[in-house]
Amino acid sequence: MAAETVARQVMDDAQALSTPFIRALAALLRADDTYGVWEDKPDSELLGDYVVTAEARRQIPIIGDPDPDQVERVEKFYRAVGLALERETGLMATPMMSLHYEGFGRVIVTTGKLVVLARSLRDVHRFGFSSLAALAEAGTKLVEEARREMAAYPQVARA
Repeated sequence: MAAETVARQVMDDAQALSTPFIRALAALLRADDTYGVWEDKPDSELLGDYVVTAEARRQIPIIGDPDPDQVERVEKFYRAVGLALERETGLMATPMMSLHYEGFGRVIVTTGKLVVLARSLRDVHRFGFSSLAALAEAGTKLVEEARREMAAYPQVARA
């Protein structure tokens, strides 16, 4: 039974790598590799920092300050939402994040004069997903939510 679950998870992770959101996130990560060190690494390895297993999550304290790498991962996650949205709609989507040093804050994504996505951030030091499939699902869900908002107010999104 456990092997079957692992096999299904691998299939889901493999499928996740082909989603527009994951491709956008991987592209952002590769764009920061100015010396080509990660050129031969597969996307699944590059995205490994976004996967936080249940065991690893238990090791993270409930209260803590995020380090700069964690903050950067959250910023890239929402930049990837904006990039995937931009690729789908052809309209520039701009994420803006305000984060307190203790790991809470707010992120919005705008298109034109429209706020297409707004999220409160908490416990940024614990940011992560159980698998690549969960990462892809969360990102894709946010992109679709933003796209629905754009469809509801197309003139404001294009303004």
